[in-house]
Amino acid sequence: MTYQFSSLAGAPAAGTDRREIERDEVHYRARAFGPSAQPVTLLIVNISPHGLMARCETPFEEGDRLRVMLPVVGVAAAEVRWCLGGRLGVSFDIAIDLASYYELLAQMLKKP
Repeated sequence: MTYQFSSLAGAPAAGTDRREIERDEVHYRARAFGPSAQPVTLLIVNISPHGLMARCETPFEEGDRLRVMLPVVGVAAAEVRWCLGGRLGVSFDIAIDLASYYELLAQMLKKP
């Protein structure tokens, strides 16, 4: 799989959802804190300056608040928009500025 630092380009494949803002694919473990401040581990699978999708064993409800710890930008306050089958989508309260976002991607895509 090839990772790019720019947004994914091209038309979506048939049967996929169409987003207003494309996401960049990553595979990054992050720590988050849920509504009652319990720590949870997220496996972030895609991200944009406005939100992310992650795998998580902890079930959340739409509208739950999370604080996601991210490289470069630190704590990102977010709202759970959906949760289904061990996956969740969140929207950041404040979009990540593009300069910081590209640094964030560089850190997330760095090989260990």
